[in-house]
Amino acid sequence: MKSDSVKLGVEKAAHRALFKSIGLIDEEVKRPFIGIVNSFNDIIPGHINLDKIGEAVKAGVRMAGGTPLEFQTIGVCDGIAMNHIGMKYSLGSRELIADSIEIMATAHAFDALVFIPNCDKVVPGMLMAAARLNIPAVFVSGGPMLAGRMGSRMVSVTQVFEATGAVAAGNMSSDQLAELEENACPTCGSCAGMFTANSMNCLTEALGMGLPGNGTIPAVYSERIRLAKMAGVKVMELLEKNIRPLDIMTPKAFNNAIRLDMAIGCSSNSVLHLLAIASEAGVKIDLNTFNEVSATTPHLVKLSPAGSHHMEDLYYAGGIQAMFNELNKISLINNDCMTVTAMTVGENTARTPVRDHSVIRPVSDPYSQNGGLAILFGNLAPEGAVVKRSAVAPEMMQHEGPARVFDSEEEAVKAILSKKINAGDVIVIRYEGPAGGPGMREMLTPTSAIAGMGLDKEVALITDGRFSGATRGASIGHVSPEASAGGLIALVEEGDIISIDIPGLRLRLLVDEEELSTRRGRLRNPLPNIKTGYMKRYAEMVQSASTGAVFRK
Repeated sequence: MKSDSVKLGVEKAAHRALFKSIGLIDEEVKRPFIGIVNSFNDIIPGHINLDKIGEAVKAGVRMAGGTPLEFQTIGVCDGIAMNHIGMKYSLGSRELIADSIEIMATAHAFDALVFIPNCDKVVPGMLMAAARLNIPAVFVSGGPMLAGRMGSRMVSVTQVFEATGAVAAGNMSSDQLAELEENACPTCGSCAGMFTANSMNCLTEALGMGLPGNGTIPAVYSERIRLAKMAGVKVMELLEKNIRPLDIMTPKAFNNAIRLDMAIGCSSNSVLHLLAIASEAGVKIDLNTFNEVSATTPHLVKLSPAGSHHMEDLYYAGGIQAMFNELNKISLINNDCMTVTAMTVGENTARTPVRDHSVIRPVSDPYSQNGGLAILFGNLAPEGAVVKRSAVAPEMMQHEGPARVFDSEEEAVKAILSKKINAGDVIVIRYEGPAGGPGMREMLTPTSAIAGMGLDKEVALITDGRFSGATRGASIGHVSPEASAGGLIALVEEGDIISIDIPGLRLRLLVDEEELSTRRGRLRNPLPNIKTGYMKRYAEMVQSASTGAVFRK
C-alpha cells in the first residue's frame, strides 16, 4: 500500500505517534488510508450539505475496512462572485484546487481518494487532480438544488438574474422581484438547471468517475446519502482491484462524455473543463472533436435555461444512465468503458430505460439531429469560439449586425441597462480572456439583462470571456486568440459588421485585411487589471481558452 511509506518500520515510529495523536488506534493505522477530499464550506449553496455527505462516505469506507481521513479544498460560488472582481478569481481556483489536492495526497501517502465536489470549478479541479495522481478514486457530488416555484411556474437563479433587465425595462415591479428572490433557490445544492456545476457532475458520471445517480439525485434526498456511503464502499473495491482513474478516463470515455454533453446541452464551460481534464489524463481532444461528435449526436434534453425542465425532472426520467440507454439504441456509446462501479458502462446502463420521454426525447424524435453545443471558427475566432446552440432562438442562428464594442463587462452592462443597445446589435466584450481579464469572467449579468429586456432574440453577444451555464441567447464565448494576445477581437471597432452562422459553424468580422493591418499598427493593450498576487501569476502562466485555459507545461 502507498500508505506503508508513512507507517511501516522502526523508522516510522514517530509517524505512528503522530497518527495516534489524532485519535487513531493501531487497527486503524494498519488499514488503507483513504483521503476524503471535501469542498464543504458555509457560503456556497451547493456545499453546505457536504459535511453530511462526508460523514456518509467515511461510514462506507469504515464498513469496507478502510481508514477515512478528511481534508478540505477551496471553492467559489460563481453566482455570488458574479459581476464584481470576485469573478476574476473563479476559473483560477480550478488550478489551485488541483494543485492543493496533489500536495495533500502526496505528502500524506493516501492509498485512494473519494472526491466530494459540487460546483463549477471544484468538479473539474478535482478531476484534474484525480488524473494527475492516478490512485484509485471515486466521485460523489453534493447533488442539484430543487427548482423553486412561483404559482405553477418553476423557477431558478436564472430568472433572478434576468429580472435585473426586466426591472430596468419596466416589465417587472420591485415587489415581483422580491417574491422571485424569496422562491428561486428553495434548497441547498448546485443551482437547479443545466448550468456548469450540474453539467460537470453529469459529465463526471458519463466519464465513469461518478457512481450512477451522481449527476442527478437531488441534494436533499436521502438517496444522496446512500450514494455517498456506496462511494466509500466502492473506493475500497477499486483499491483492491487496482482500478485507477487513467484506467477509466480513456479516449473512449471522453468520447462518451462529449456525446452526453451534446445530447443534454451542457454549459459551454464544459468544453473548457473537458479540454483541461483530458490534458491532465494525457488524452488528445481538441475543439474539432466537439463538432465531430456533435454532428452525429441527437439533442434529446432541454433543461433550464434552454427549456422549462430542471435537474429533478432529468432525475425522475432516469438520469444519465437512461440517457446512455437511449443513445445506445443507435450505438453511440462506448459500452466497454470501465467505471467506478468496477463494471462497464454497458453493464451499468442495461437496466435503466428512460422513464419519461417528455424530458428525455427518443432518439427517433430529437430536438435536433446535432448536439447542444457548437464550436465556431472564422477570422474572428481562428482557434475557435463556443456557443450553447440549444439555448439560441431560431431567429438568431444566422445573424449579421453592427458591433457595439466594450473593453470590459462593466461598460457593456452600463450600456445595456441604459437602453443604449438596439435590436440587431452584436455586443463585443473583450479583454476578459484567461490572461486579459485575468480569469475569463462569466458574462451572466449582461446576457441576463439582455434576456430580461426581451432582446435575446434580437441581440448577440461575443466575448473572449465565458458564460455561465445559466446564460441563454446568441452568446458566443471563449473567442480565441483573446484580445490581450492580439486576437482579431482586439481590432473590432464600433459599427463593424459581424457575421454569425451557427449552423455553418462560422464567426467572421467583415472588414478587409488592409484596414485590419492599419488597425493592428496602432493597437495598444490596456494595462493589467490585477498587478499583484495569485491572479497576476495566473495571467502569466495561463494559455488560450482553446486549450482549456490550462497552464503552460
